This record gives sequence, C-alpha cells and structure tokens, in this order.
Amino acid sequence: MATRKEEKQFEKEMKAAKIAKKKAIKASGIKPDLSPEERRYNRNRAMSSAIWPIFRFFILFGLCFIILYPLIFMISTAFRPNEQMSDPSIIWIPKSLTLDNIKQTAEVMNYGTTIFNTVKLNIIASLLSVVSCALTGYGFARFKFKGKGILFAIVVLMIIVPPQITSIPLFLQFSYFKGFGLVKLFTGKATISLINNSVTMYAPALFANGIKAGLFIFIFRQFFRGLPKELEDAAYLDGCGPLRTFVKVMAPNAASSFLTVFLFSIVWYWNDYYVSTSFFTNNETMALTLKILDRTLQAQLFENKTVSPRQLVVWMQSGCLLSITPILVLYTFLQRYFIEGVSRSGLVG
Repeated sequence: MATRKEEKQFEKEMKAAKIAKKKAIKASGIKPDLSPEERRYNRNRAMSSAIWPIFRFFILFGLCFIILYPLIFMISTAFRPNEQMSDPSIIWIPKSLTLDNIKQTAEVMNYGTTIFNTVKLNIIASLLSVVSCALTGYGFARFKFKGKGILFAIVVLMIIVPPQITSIPLFLQFSYFKGFGLVKLFTGKATISLINNSVTMYAPALFANGIKAGLFIFIFRQFFRGLPKELEDAAYLDGCGPLRTFVKVMAPNAASSFLTVFLFSIVWYWNDYYVSTSFFTNNETMALTLKILDRTLQAQLFENKTVSPRQLVVWMQSGCLLSITPILVLYTFLQRYFIEGVSRSGLVG
C-alpha cells in the first residue's frame, strides 16, 4: 500500500509530465486535437479580446467628451476677447488671450467678499453636519433600540426625497420662527424671521438634516459597522461610557470617513443653488452671485443696456471659472482622500 509521501511524489511527477507535454507540443507547432466546444470557446474568447479594447475606448472617449467638453469650452471662452466670439475661424483656440474678462467679472462679483462669505458658511455648516451625522451613524451602527428600523428608513428617505419637498415647510418655519416660545420670552414678539440669516443653514446641519445628510449618515453607519467590536468592549472595560468611547476610540479610527464626509459636504454646500435661494435673497454666496451675474454685468459693464447672451458669454464663462476654481484646487490636492474614504465606507465594491 502506497504511503502518503509516495502519492505526493507520484502527483508531482504527473504534473511535471503534463507541463513537459504542453511545452513539447508548443515547441513542435502541432496543435492538439480540440473538441468543438473548446474550439468555440477559444474563438469567442479571441473575438471578445479583440473587440473589448475598441468598445472600452469608445466608452471612455464618450465619457471624457461629456465631462471635459464644458470645461474646455469654459477655459477657451473665459480667456478669449469678446470680439473673437463672432469670428467663425475660431473654434477652440483663440487668436489672442486676455485676462480682462477675469478681472472685470471678479470686480462685478465682488469676488473677495463673496468667496469669504461662501467659505465661512460652508465650513461651519460642514463641520456641524459631520459631527451630527457621525453621532447618528454611530448610533445606527452600534446600538439596538426600539424603532431603529423605522428611523433608518427615514434616513433612506432623506437620500431619495428631493429637497424641493421639504424646502417649503422649512421656509415657513424659518419665516415665522417661534423657538418653542423662547422668541416671545426674550423679544416680546410672537415670531421672528430668520430669512437671510446663516442660522437657516447651520440649524439643519446641527440636527443632521443638512444638505445630503442622509447620505453622510449612511457613510458613517457603513464605516462604523466595519470596525471591530473588541474596540468598544476594551473601552467599556476601562470605564468609558458610550460618548467617551466614540470620541476617544471610534472617531480616531474613522478619520478617513470624517475627512471624506467633510470634503463632500464642502463641495455640495458650495454648489448648492436651490436651498440657498430658498433662504437667502441677497447675493452674498457664490451660487446666488452666479444666479444674477447676467443682470449684474448688464448693469455695471453695459449701463443697463440690452445685451444679447452671446455678447455676455465670455464674462459668464469667466464667472463660472472663478466659481469652480477653489473646488478644483481642493480636489487636486485631496483626491486621494475622496477615493480612500468612499472605498472604506462600503459605498463601492
């Protein structure tokens, strides 16, 4: 009866013999006899190997065209003299470049003050949103309580339901704000209006109801669910409570998710248009400034004369370029954290 060692030796010799046979057949140039199924499989595989690179090229080319075309047009137009917009010989590359469009648009937009107001509003709202959504996501990931399924369904609805549905109730609430009777107690008035006040952006963010808050809660929930339970158990044994465990143990381990949510929040608050126009009537933020940029240009550059959109296009594109430049710079330096945070949060893969 063969021993285990002899069986392993026999298997090794058989494997070596098969490899040697394949090498000999390949060296002789003689093709082995294949069954019809094997020939069909090899033919289909060769066809797919030849077609897939071409198909992939057209997909990538189409995506690049859709994504990059507006950006290329914006850059080409923003640095082009206005008179060259009517030149049919110029399509992409202007005959000369100018910075006058950028300078004039920046002056009309009051760029320095607008950037400062937008950054201040975005950073404060984003920080509040990150903290509140992190606590909420941690609660959904680690604790069991009554109504957890219903409350998480509401979080999912926050992702699905568009902001147009909730903006009217919020507008009425902030227009006639009572503050649970505190307003009348301190001011003597029944209600006050918070429209054109930064509180309209800070308060929802503080209570995990800001822009894209449902998605941020989901990201934190997925990340905290992936952390080992032993981390919390060790903290509880050391005498930490739930809040201290979150601050001292869980939050440091979720640093990448905190940064990812913060960056996403900055981008969405920066690009927000609908919510800002619902609660603000003055043009103190970038989105609101772009909204009325055409009227502002006509008033300040053309002294309220009627100007066609084609005449304004170079200044309008300059305004768009000025508005996205800070976000492009931010993404250029921090794109690694975007990708890393999303992959760790469980949204992909």
